[in-house]
Amino acid sequence: MKRRTIAWLVVPVLLITAGAVKSNANNVVEITLHGHYFSEPATVRFIVAVQPNADNRTLRIEADSGEMFRASEVALMGAGEKRLHTFTFKNLSAGNYTLRAQVLSSSDVRGTATNEMVVTGMGLR
Repeated sequence: MKRRTIAWLVVPVLLITAGAVKSNANNVVEITLHGHYFSEPATVRFIVAVQPNADNRTLRIEADSGEMFRASEVALMGAGEKRLHTFTFKNLSAGNYTLRAQVLSSSDVRGTATNEMVVTGMGLR
């Protein structure tokens, strides 16, 4: 096979694959965190984007380091709910945290997003 033939075979496959990834990126929930490293005692502000849907009932937010756990829940009003929700966790101690956002319906978890962050300080080893 010539190089042109190979290129004509490979390029469409790459374009189809890229399109598939893009269509799967339409998630139910996403976390936007500006920065991944914070100083103790950390105040962490972040935005959670929720795709409006009639089944959305609860937005649960968690910050978990194994040593410290914070959580918050917000009631959602289905398809009429706003898309962006702002949260703040204050006084987080040093540790490696998993930030988790879950959108719940009345019967199950519709979507989950996670993000990692680090709070540095004297207690982090």
